[in-house]
Amino acid sequence: MTHPYCVYVSTLTDIANVDKKYHDNHYGIRIEDDNELFCRLVMEINQAGLSWRTILMKEQGFRKAYHHFSIKKIAGYSEKDFERLMADASIIRNRLKINAAIHNAQQILQIQKEYGSFRVWLDMQAKELKQDKAAWLKLFKKQFKFVGGEIVGEFLMSISLLPGSHDPKCHVYRNMLK
Repeated sequence: MTHPYCVYVSTLTDIANVDKKYHDNHYGIRIEDDNELFCRLVMEINQAGLSWRTILMKEQGFRKAYHHFSIKKIAGYSEKDFERLMADASIIRNRLKINAAIHNAQQILQIQKEYGSFRVWLDMQAKELKQDKAAWLKLFKKQFKFVGGEIVGEFLMSISLLPGSHDPKCHVYRNMLK
C-alpha cells in the first residue's frame, strides 16, 4: 500500500531515500535537543540558494565538520576552525554561512544561560508570537545572522512551530494529529 505524500514529495520523479526519510521522520517534527535544533537552523541557512536534497546529501559532512553541531564547541571556534570549514568540500563553503553558524552558536549559548535551553526559549516565544511569521522574523533578525523570511519560516515549520510542513492528505500530517 502506498502512502499519500505532500504535493512536493509526490512531484519528485526519483524520490531518493534521503528525501523520503527526511519527509517521513524529521520535517515538521518537534525537536527537544538544543544541538539538533541548532543543526536544523544551520542546515536551513545553508540551504539558501540551493536544493534541499543538496543539503541532505551533505548532512553527514556537516555533522562531522561542525562537531555534530555541538553549540559549545562551535561557539568557541577560532579563525583556524573557520579556515578548516572553508576548505572542507563536504559542506557548503560560504563565508557568510560559516560566520553565521559561529555567531548563532554564540547567541544560543547566551539564550541557554538566560532561559535554560534554546527549546525553552523557542517555546516561550511561540506562546507570545503564536503563528505570526513576521514577528518571528523580526525576533530572529535581532538575535541571529543570515536569517531571512524563507529561512525562518522553514526552520519554524521544520520543528513544528509554524503550520504548513505537511499537506492535510499526507500520511505524516495525519500521524502528527494523533
